Amino acid sequence: MLKKLTRIVIAALALAGVAALAAGVWLIRGGISAKTTPGAFETTLGRRVRTLAIPRSARDMRNPVPLTPQVLAAGRAHFADHCAQCHANDGSGDTEMGRGLYPRAPDMRQPATQSLPDGELFYIIENGVRLTGMPAWGSGTHEGTEDSWHLVHFIRHMPKLTAAELAEMKTLNPKAPDERQAEEQQPSQGSANDRPSKPAPEHKHKHGSR
Repeated sequence: MLKKLTRIVIAALALAGVAALAAGVWLIRGGISAKTTPGAFETTLGRRVRTLAIPRSARDMRNPVPLTPQVLAAGRAHFADHCAQCHANDGSGDTEMGRGLYPRAPDMRQPATQSLPDGELFYIIENGVRLTGMPAWGSGTHEGTEDSWHLVHFIRHMPKLTAAELAEMKTLNPKAPDERQAEEQQPSQGSANDRPSKPAPEHKHKHGSR
């Protein structure tokens, strides 16, 4: 029995060594460029490893925050402020930053994201994903945890985003200093009565210092 177990361990170590060698050869031949698109095998393997690395107890969590228009609006504003630079307001990932990541920022409207359990989405938001561009947003506070659950609700809503919601998010996206200066220098259009009486909602995020 002991000899059989030893042979199994040796065989497993040998397979692991071959796999590591193959990965090394692949890396040397392909270089470290992030310009290439991950292949189907690498994509499938990466998603599988990510799922296995998330504790079962975390994946099984359900969103404890009831879905209300106010919660959805908070998640939408938070996403516009924190996440849209990579993921785009509509979740497509079609931004300069998102296209330059390796792997690319996913289209969050598609089944690969929408089919994930609430707990898995929450865990990824809070803890990030190593060796990708996804940072860990968890602050360890009650407020930060609620913000992450708000984002889970918003991610679920992405396939149904309206033009009005996208227009509002555009006003909440972070702007570079030169963009803000250009907006401030633009002359006011119309009279006071013609201007919007209700400004875009202010988003006060609580995700730590990020």
